[in-house]
Amino acid sequence: MIRITPARPSGTIEVPASKSQTIRAFLIAYFSGEMSIIRHPLISSDTESCIDAIRALGAKVSFSQDMSTSYVDAGNIHLPESIEIDAGNSGTTEYLLLPMAASLGIPVTITGDEQLRRRPLGPLADALAALGASIKCNDGRPPVTIKGPLSGGKASIECRTSQYLSGLLLGSVLAKGDTVIDCPLLFEKPYVSLTLGWLDRQGIEYTISDDYMHSEIKGGQRYHGFDEYITGDYSSASFFFAMAAMAGTAITVKGLDRNDAQGDKAILDILQEMGCMVSWEGNAVTVRGPERLTGGTFDLNAIPDTLPILAVTAAAAEGTTKLTNVPQARIKETDRIKSMHENLSALGVECEEEYDGLIIHGRGHVDGGSVKGFGDHRIIMAMASLSAAAADDIIIDNEEAAAVTFPSFFRLFDSIRK
Repeated sequence: MIRITPARPSGTIEVPASKSQTIRAFLIAYFSGEMSIIRHPLISSDTESCIDAIRALGAKVSFSQDMSTSYVDAGNIHLPESIEIDAGNSGTTEYLLLPMAASLGIPVTITGDEQLRRRPLGPLADALAALGASIKCNDGRPPVTIKGPLSGGKASIECRTSQYLSGLLLGSVLAKGDTVIDCPLLFEKPYVSLTLGWLDRQGIEYTISDDYMHSEIKGGQRYHGFDEYITGDYSSASFFFAMAAMAGTAITVKGLDRNDAQGDKAILDILQEMGCMVSWEGNAVTVRGPERLTGGTFDLNAIPDTLPILAVTAAAAEGTTKLTNVPQARIKETDRIKSMHENLSALGVECEEEYDGLIIHGRGHVDGGSVKGFGDHRIIMAMASLSAAAADDIIIDNEEAAAVTFPSFFRLFDSIRK
């Protein structure tokens, strides 16, 4: 449990690397069967789950003394007759690894912690079965066992999480034959862009429609070893952007690539609509909060991970804010729509829970009080960030869960509080 006193944060920080990019890098490094160098990877609970997974599959993973560079040797691997992988709390590891693991030709079981075992994968399992894999799961949830290879063919899948499509794209590269994937429903499209960026850098042959709803991947391809630098994480930076917005101060975040495909950089546009000033200088972006932060209506379908931090930002703004079209926020580490409604209500914020979002009636500040972390890193960091607009202390339980993606969050958080 942590007690956070009100403060007006300002200053300059550098956020860690992107979780999404780091996990894609380690998985592709493993399935290349070669040596790869990953520079500036994120080291957190989620990425360590991915590293543990590829080590269990036989990769030799080492780090430079300062942990800034990782070396992945995936050559000369001898697999057992079957293997079980514990993905911990990392849904990204589970969803992306599962289709790729079909290429190994042995039964691979993927399980995880209690939260992960509640997250659905039925549509992904059905699509993989249609592409030739033998797959068994627990009523559409982990643990899940897959045995390939993927033969290719055609699959149709509704992707309420983009990770289904990203996993299928990554796995289909290794299929025996060509694969066609149709997505009549696709949320979180920017994350698919991250995956396509890796396929492009790997020289993979594929075609995909502009809306990502139809893709064709040539079978019988392979990945290659690489040397890549992982840029800063916009999802992690979003908490500091929002603190500046709520406090009416300026915070500069270094280490970000303005041209990166990460969807969560769209929070900068949203904060500008709410009255903030945003400026760039090289790889550093500064957000300056206004005297009066105002609400608005924002479609979060492409950026569901921003729901918790935008919900608290809306509570600190004046007027009504609608966060809409993000039903997939209910199937993250926790039901984030329900959980954020409960927390904001506990702090005296008038808000309404809808199926696909929240309506928040802000009054420019919030009361203090006790809230729950729900074991969800993004909720914990969002509630801590709200101290920038709180009238009294905010008390949060199980704050250690922030380490899932951002182990240094509270250290950086304390460094800019005045």
